Amino acid sequence: MSADRDLSRCSLNTASIKRATLPEAVDAAARAGYGAIGLWRDRVQETGAEKAAKLVADAGLRVSSLCRGGFLTASDEAGIAAALDDNRAAIVEAATVGTSELVFVVGGLPGSAPETAPAPGTDRDVVAARARVADRIADLAPFAAEHGVRIVLEPLHPMFAADRAVISTLGQALDLAAPHPADVVGVVVDTYHVWWDPALEASIARAGAEQRIASYQVCDWALPFAPLALNSRGHVGDGYVDFPTISRWVAAAGYRGDVETELFNQEIWDAPFDDTVATIADRYLRHVQPYVG
Repeated sequence: MSADRDLSRCSLNTASIKRATLPEAVDAAARAGYGAIGLWRDRVQETGAEKAAKLVADAGLRVSSLCRGGFLTASDEAGIAAALDDNRAAIVEAATVGTSELVFVVGGLPGSAPETAPAPGTDRDVVAARARVADRIADLAPFAAEHGVRIVLEPLHPMFAADRAVISTLGQALDLAAPHPADVVGVVVDTYHVWWDPALEASIARAGAEQRIASYQVCDWALPFAPLALNSRGHVGDGYVDFPTISRWVAAAGYRGDVETELFNQEIWDAPFDDTVATIADRYLRHVQPYVG
């Protein structure tokens, strides 16, 4: 592969071709010349973690990350126990498929449901919810360390604070990670969620200094929004994100790992897999690869 077609750090997140089975996604990424693939747990569980690991390895790919763990904000004993059980299972899955990076979406307010109005009695105490996230990370960190897996905290855009993630900035994620070793709790820089943050450059620099950048995920802030806000991620270059600048910041912070493209977009999901994989590669080469070091 020529230098200007270097896809060695380009990773296909399986969510970007949501309808593809894991074998189909692995095949598409390998044929396109990608270096890695980011896995979602639903596809891993359909295949089995050990078989998934073999599929990826046989194709000559790395597993850049596993998504997702998290949803840590429950306030009742049963909810807390269920969250801990599921996240321990996710940690084992990450170790089995061969990645050290398990992405955590920390969860919204207890009792919330995605894209719905609050039910009667919904707990609106976001400060307490964030405190429980810290408590659950402390519960899970020793288990993650035992398995060589890093808890990777993903801040989500503030519009998702109610129903998906009560942490909204990279700075908040770093504060939650701070009590733990950098190889046990890290952060992901996801352009869709953090591009707007006035403190982003400083937070990325801090994350690099603390050696906590575990993943760099890219997709664009495209308008108008789809009816479901979560599914409004656009191909790199189709929206408002300044990828050269953010990529330079990530590179200056010392990150040299894989760059995942993760797209939630019904129109993209409906497209042929190979078309999406080719577009992701083209946009990575044009808008990201020249700037990531």
